[in-house]
Amino acid sequence: MMKYTDLLFLGAPLPEDVEKLKWHGDLAHAARRIDKYLEGDLPQAQRSRLEAEKEVLRRLPEAYTLTWEEAVRRFDEVFEDASAGELEELVENGAVDWIWCEGERRIIYNFAENLLKTRPAYSARAKGEYQDQVRDNQANAERLDQVIHAMQEKGSSRWRFTLRESFTLKKDREDGPGIVRVHLPLPVEYAQVESFTLLRTSEEPAFIALAAQPHRTIFFERPMKAGETIEVEFSYTIRADYVRPDPSKVLNEQPTFYTEEQLPHIALTPYIRAVAAEITGGDKNPLIRARRIYDYITSHLMYSFVRPYMAITDIPGYAASGWKGDCGIQALLFVTLCRAAGIPARWQSGLYTTPVNVGCHDWAQFYVEPYGWLFADCSFGGSAWRAGSTLRHDFYFGNLEPFRMPAASDFQQEFSPARKFPRNDPYDNQVGEAEYADRSMEAGEFELKTELLKAEEL
Repeated sequence: MMKYTDLLFLGAPLPEDVEKLKWHGDLAHAARRIDKYLEGDLPQAQRSRLEAEKEVLRRLPEAYTLTWEEAVRRFDEVFEDASAGELEELVENGAVDWIWCEGERRIIYNFAENLLKTRPAYSARAKGEYQDQVRDNQANAERLDQVIHAMQEKGSSRWRFTLRESFTLKKDREDGPGIVRVHLPLPVEYAQVESFTLLRTSEEPAFIALAAQPHRTIFFERPMKAGETIEVEFSYTIRADYVRPDPSKVLNEQPTFYTEEQLPHIALTPYIRAVAAEITGGDKNPLIRARRIYDYITSHLMYSFVRPYMAITDIPGYAASGWKGDCGIQALLFVTLCRAAGIPARWQSGLYTTPVNVGCHDWAQFYVEPYGWLFADCSFGGSAWRAGSTLRHDFYFGNLEPFRMPAASDFQQEFSPARKFPRNDPYDNQVGEAEYADRSMEAGEFELKTELLKAEEL
């Protein structure tokens, strides 16, 4: 079984036959070959790599649930004048993600939603109810414009949010009720978080992580039956200060913390260093270098839903070769390129909470004296760039609006107390995780939910 420390070796090469079987889609055969290798006398580093790959192979097909025929029907269901030939062209151009899986091409389940989100030509062709997503995206952009204007005028914005998180066991174990171990995310009390109050729990928690725990959670452990629910309610206050960073005010002396590798993903490979050097153009000012990295990512990388992160063995490399990825992939690429350019950078993630909804999101921070830690949201910046909004594109280099709940202050950090079995997402902390005391839990065994109860501007 994969251990958390095995992740450190994801960047190591696989045996060639395993690699060939994997990308040919013969995943079961690849897993058998790994088991055969594991029977031998191997260096521990290779053993760790192979154990991690078994988990990768298990996760790889999770997002690719549509057959070609199902994808064509879905395409026609969402868009006017859709055709199989057009969908094939989108696949050919890299706009629709797919893999080979056990002898057939499988399409990522949310490809239509991705087209709605990122490509105006397709959002204009949305049918019926799917126009709601388009209108929601437009309404969110308008809301952000209003908040940004207010922050520029007043200098800051403060909001208090109240959320409810819940875990519900959907089905019983075949061998009867078992001890369930549940982690639900809490705000890390640092940076833009001014205050946090735990309002209610449906029962006494077994443990509440310290305020500065990098992946902060509240932990429950008890026997559960199908239909039972654990709930947590809390409130927090966010203060977002507006900054207009000026390259002429940057100091000569800059720190070197948060510039090291953080394996397996924040790897300063020759390729990453070369890309960073080309983008930054040799400029000595770290604020200008960071801005060039931000501008390049937001103008060249297309937002795209992706498979589970656990099934991507080199996230920045994935982004910097195919130039696509979701908010987390863009954030991690920004962090990695900044570190390669000698700019301190780190991860921040959790929830995007507005007055009307709540969802998962990832973004980044970078450090430049005399400003200290500044924010960079490449996915929001990229959306602004595609929409032609200079206001939002400039804002998300250096700033964030107050609609964020950071539940992770760093990438790939352990929970407290630590999980016994591999997490669904070993890198992030957004919706929660659950396991039995004696085995991991499959996604279909439970439901995690986050609800917005109240949002008030202060």
